[in-house]
Amino acid sequence: MTVATDSSEAVLPSSADAGQAPAAEPRSTTEVPQARPAGSGADENFWQPPAAGRDEEPQDGAESAADEDDEPGAGDVAEAVVADARAFGGYARTGGWTFALKVARSVRPGGQSAGETPKVSARRFAELAECSADRVMRFYKAWDRAADDGVVPQFEALTPGAGIELPDAELWLSYYVSRSSAGSVRGQAITEAAEAEGIRPTKALEVAENPTALRAAILADPGTAEAARKALMDRLGEDPALRSGLARDIVRADELKKAVAEESRTGDRLEYVRRIAEEGEVKTAAGQKIEAPAQLREEAERHLSLIDELDEDEEAGEWAREAYDSVRTLVAEAVESDPELRVQERRAKFYSSLQKATKAFEELTFDDVQEIDAIYEDDMVRRLEELQAALSVCITALQAAQQKD
Repeated sequence: MTVATDSSEAVLPSSADAGQAPAAEPRSTTEVPQARPAGSGADENFWQPPAAGRDEEPQDGAESAADEDDEPGAGDVAEAVVADARAFGGYARTGGWTFALKVARSVRPGGQSAGETPKVSARRFAELAECSADRVMRFYKAWDRAADDGVVPQFEALTPGAGIELPDAELWLSYYVSRSSAGSVRGQAITEAAEAEGIRPTKALEVAENPTALRAAILADPGTAEAARKALMDRLGEDPALRSGLARDIVRADELKKAVAEESRTGDRLEYVRRIAEEGEVKTAAGQKIEAPAQLREEAERHLSLIDELDEDEEAGEWAREAYDSVRTLVAEAVESDPELRVQERRAKFYSSLQKATKAFEELTFDDVQEIDAIYEDDMVRRLEELQAALSVCITALQAAQQKD
C-alpha cells in the first residue's frame, strides 16, 4: 500500500501507544485533510480506499440496489467525513508507520547538513508540529530500527512528500517504544528483559516508571505479590546489594525470623527423609550412620511421594514433620531390635553427653582470681559437689564394668 502525505502537513500524534492511533497535539485550529475529488489531477500515489459495500460508485441521481438503508452515496457525504474515513482506513492498515513516514522523509538524518537536503532537524520539525522533539525522535528511532532490518527504506532514500508501501500496523509495535526512558541504559535492560519474557517492553517500562503503582498492586493482589517474590528470588544471585538488604529485613522482623527458622526446620526434616529414601543411609539419635532397613526406605519414599505431589502454594511443613516423626520412630525401633546396634547407640550417646559436659566445664575458669569473691554464691559450691558425686558414681560404674571384662 502506498501512502503519500503532503509535505506541508506536519501533525504528529500526542500518544503512540501500540494498537491505538496517536491523537494530534492540541492546536489553536483543527486541521482536517481535504479529500481529493475524482478527476482533479490527484497524485497517482495517493491511496484511496474502495467505498465500503460497493463495487463501484453509484451514478448521480441513482441509488444502489444493495443500499437498503438509503445511506447517502460518496458524492452526498461531506468532504470532511470522507477525509476522516480515508485517513482512518489508511491508519488502520499501517498504524504508526503513517506518522513515522512523515518524520522519516522530513527530518534529516545525522551527518547531513541543512545545505544537502530540504529536510529539517528534528527540533525544527517538532516546532512545526507543535510537539516535543523527544516525541519526534521516538518515531525517528523506530524507523531507523526498521530500516536496519530492511523493513523500510533508509532515510537517505526518502524525500519530503514521497509515498512508499508501508508495512502492516502489527509490525509497528516491534520497533516503536513510546517511552523516552527506553533509551537509557536502565530502559534498555528493562526492554531486553521484557522481550525475553515475551511481553511488550512498553508495559515493563510503564511499571518501572511508576513504583508506587507497583507497590499498590503488590499490596492489593496476592498474584502480583507472588510474581514479585519470584522475580526477587531470580535476581538474588546477581545482586549482592539486594541479598544484603533482604537479609537485614529478615533479621529486623521477628515474624520473618520465625518463618525462616520454621522453614529451615522443614528443610532439615525433608533432607533427613530424602537421604534415607535416595541413599539408603540413616543417622541415629546418637549420630551414628547406619544402613536403612528396607521397611524404613519404603516408608521414607512413601512420604516423599506425598510431599512431591503438593501444589506449589501448599505448605509442606506439616507433611515434613509427619514424615520425619514416622521415620524417626522406625529408626528407633530398628536400633532397639538389634542388640549389637543398641549397645553401639548407647555408647555413642554416652560419649556425646560426656563431650558436651567436658566442654562446658572447661569454660568454667578462674583466671581472674580477684573476682572470685565478687561472683561467689553458696549454690555454686553445692552444685559442684553434686557434680563431683555424680562423676564419682559414673567412674566407679565404669571401673566395675572394666573388671568384669
